[in-house]
Amino acid sequence: MSRRTVSASLPTFPWDTIADAKAKAQSHPDGIVDLSVGTPVDLTPQVVTEALAAASDAHGYPQVWGTPALRAGILDHMTQVWGAPTHLDQTSVLPVIGTKELVASLPSQLGLGPDSTVVIPACAYPTYRVGAQLVGATVQAVDGPDEVEGVPDLIWINSPANPSGRILDLDQMRAWVQLARDTGAVLASDECYGEFVWEGECVSVLDERVNGGDVTGLLACLSMSKRSNMAGYRAGFLVGDADLTSELLTVRKHCGLMVPVPVAEAMRVALADRSHVLEQAKRYRVRRDVLKPALERAGFRIDHSEGSLYLWATHDEDCRVTLDRLADLGILCSPGDFYVDGGSDHVRIGLTATDERINAAAQRLSECH
Repeated sequence: MSRRTVSASLPTFPWDTIADAKAKAQSHPDGIVDLSVGTPVDLTPQVVTEALAAASDAHGYPQVWGTPALRAGILDHMTQVWGAPTHLDQTSVLPVIGTKELVASLPSQLGLGPDSTVVIPACAYPTYRVGAQLVGATVQAVDGPDEVEGVPDLIWINSPANPSGRILDLDQMRAWVQLARDTGAVLASDECYGEFVWEGECVSVLDERVNGGDVTGLLACLSMSKRSNMAGYRAGFLVGDADLTSELLTVRKHCGLMVPVPVAEAMRVALADRSHVLEQAKRYRVRRDVLKPALERAGFRIDHSEGSLYLWATHDEDCRVTLDRLADLGILCSPGDFYVDGGSDHVRIGLTATDERINAAAQRLSECH
């Protein structure tokens, strides 16, 4: 009997498909400006690194549920910053080892399989689809709740969105919650970019204005990677329906999915300090204010991009043509076909580069015709 190979059922890892463009961009005399990934380039805040070091004597195993202090800090953050109901307690909280792990494994940990349906945004972070594919579930990629067919088991939403930066307003969030209520689906809201909003207001699925104080079937998924420049720490958390978080906790105990004690303490300290988040948001706004007009002067149109760390740009041509166009200037972006079924005329351009590299990109874009 032949061995089943899981990887054979998965798509090619997207960034492997732009190796030639990256090589071209790297050959630029002034070096590459890599705007293709969302990896923070700024320093992790000192309060975080100090907390990590102070908790480094972690000789015992950590708890899958994290520390009580961390759970309390997460609840304070969600009620004070995101308007979550104050009646939630620590059973509604679950630390995770970075949110990409959670996104990829949530269908499995919820017990979904080939008879299940997972709804994802039509333009989305690829890992939502991968998580569904790993359990053999049917995937529906939609632009809104009115496009959903049948009875889904899990719904992913993402605001501000990767890659488009689109923000779902209060009424749109309410509509997704209503669909989940009507169908009995779990609604998982990926809110890892919520601290970076440039236009309008971003609301959490846990905001009482959205859910009326009832979080049944709802999970908010948040990450420390972007808000606190902690991508290398692999730190995130879920908050929501206590029945769901308890079920996931049981599964994750069996799997040994534990946030290390020093990381848990660093998370707690980071959540208690808003000043570094506001400082980081200012950095990204400055970079956006340089890059967005430079792209527009070069003939690009910027769609959505009200939040997140990206500009969703089009030159009204196939995204792979744009990819090569920018690579000729030494700029590497992500083609839109990473994020949608079929082709795309958009590219995702990140703000996650140093001020010097962002300024270099703006200067090179003045040569784009």
